[in-house]
Amino acid sequence: MTHDGAGATGWIDRFFHVTRRGSTLSRELIAGLTTFGAMAYIMIVNPAILALAGLDRHDMIMTTIAASVVGSLLMALLANLPIALAPAMSSNLIFAQVVVVQMGIAPPVAFTMVFIGGLAFVALSLTQWRQKIVMGFPVSVRTGIHCAIGAFIAHIGMVSGGLAVKGAEGFAFGSLRDPAVLLAIGGLFLAGALRMLRVPAGMLLSIVAVTLAGCFVHHPDGHPVTSRPSAWLEWPHYPVHMLFPFDFHGFVTHFGLVLPVTLYFFLGDFFDATGTMMAVTRKAGLSVEDGQPMLGRAAFVADGTASVMGSILGTSTVSAYLESLVGAEAGGRTGLVGVTVAALFALSSVLWPVITAVPAVATAPVLILVGLGMLSDMGRAEQDDAGGVLVPLLMVLVTVMTGNFMVSLALGLLLYTVLAVVGRRWREMTPVLLLLDGVFIFYLVLASGIGGGT
Repeated sequence: MTHDGAGATGWIDRFFHVTRRGSTLSRELIAGLTTFGAMAYIMIVNPAILALAGLDRHDMIMTTIAASVVGSLLMALLANLPIALAPAMSSNLIFAQVVVVQMGIAPPVAFTMVFIGGLAFVALSLTQWRQKIVMGFPVSVRTGIHCAIGAFIAHIGMVSGGLAVKGAEGFAFGSLRDPAVLLAIGGLFLAGALRMLRVPAGMLLSIVAVTLAGCFVHHPDGHPVTSRPSAWLEWPHYPVHMLFPFDFHGFVTHFGLVLPVTLYFFLGDFFDATGTMMAVTRKAGLSVEDGQPMLGRAAFVADGTASVMGSILGTSTVSAYLESLVGAEAGGRTGLVGVTVAALFALSSVLWPVITAVPAVATAPVLILVGLGMLSDMGRAEQDDAGGVLVPLLMVLVTVMTGNFMVSLALGLLLYTVLAVVGRRWREMTPVLLLLDGVFIFYLVLASGIGGGT
């Protein structure tokens, strides 16, 4: 293998600055493989979540893979960072469960919201306002958003895995006489153990293990938990009807209701991407190159453009994945990691019949663990922040008890504002906070009016 500028390997080395960053081609490829193994579960979980919105699961497998390929390549080629992208595990649930199911907004309008949120992200990335937005948004509210969505995701996992069933007083634990419930519990323990052991592909391995076990475990009615696929491999068929799935007229018609969620898609992606990219570049030891910060405009433009392209391809918000950390730990330092991840996602598209056969009890443990991992951010709430832990706790409580994330976000913002006023913490009354207060008060008025009319 040469690094003297001759041949294909020399061109790759120069383009991605592999040698300059103290890495090798083989190390970058291994890091890409490790990253893919850690995040490959999204090919199974994201379609299962978006299917809650009435979207075809096979179609969502294809759009998930396509968006992951495009997003990872954008970050690799534009920013040359070892960060992989795929549909975000927070926004997909808001898309399906909040926007489509709870608010009754049609999927084409929801895709339009993701598209506009992505455009706003790109526009912000081209300005110097990025840092001002980060500094102007309350930390406790950001923590509350993360924790509330975590509770939401864990709740969906409990229900889909049969661990929580509707009872006379809300929810009750599933019957331990049902072998499928025992299988879901076993999957939860397995996924938790693999995570504790820091197995890079632990989530994916737990899904595979539960799916295989499901072939031999039967529901009380005699049907197997896992229905065997008709084929193991099949040539992928992209759902061309999902390209440009927008409804701008519907967006304008429901503007008052969809604006707060569109802001969430924008702000949620912005803060998640910022935190993730900072964590990965720090782990990889990347800060400055040629006098310019590595985590600069190109990285943010790549992430925002990925969301725009994801909506065009027919999926929810695409963002940087924290699982990229395992690739950085494996030695990944360049965008060659993302290229490798994109190639592996593309190759996986022939496995769609197997992915479609994965049962809900196999994905439920992953949802629960992802949700619990997000809830762990509660311990990072800053005590000297006006909201402290009260704001995150209120947001989690409202989300868990009512299932209404948007109301929890509105109440969290308003509680933070009240606490800041009472404490005379005028510095924390930023224009960003006041603008969001106004938007969400308007949302609450509209939502309560609709609720009163039904």
